[in-house]
Amino acid sequence: MRRRFALSFVTPLLLQALPVLHLFLGLLLAAWTLTFLLRIVLTWYPQVDLNQGAWPVVAWPTEPVLAVSRRVVAPIGGVDVTPVIWVGLISLVRELLVGQQGLLSQILMNSQAAA
Repeated sequence: MRRRFALSFVTPLLLQALPVLHLFLGLLLAAWTLTFLLRIVLTWYPQVDLNQGAWPVVAWPTEPVLAVSRRVVAPIGGVDVTPVIWVGLISLVRELLVGQQGLLSQILMNSQAAA
């Protein structure tokens, strides 16, 4: 009875969609982390044009976020550290939501145990 009360805010429809949401969110956050890691590597090569070749695939999802954060965090020693900050933040959010002890992971495990 207690488990049902603990998950009372989770509707049956959400419980059915939760595994797909968990997988999709985990993959999306992992891909976004990978693009920021590529941006970190690209900071070592300032001559690379992000509008040429396959680089727009890396620049498109990261540049809006980096442009805003560059206004807040200035380069340190001439090095743009904002991609490093975003890798840390996205990794934290990913761990809090879909990590082994993450919120969605716990709801998913509890719902499967209650069923």
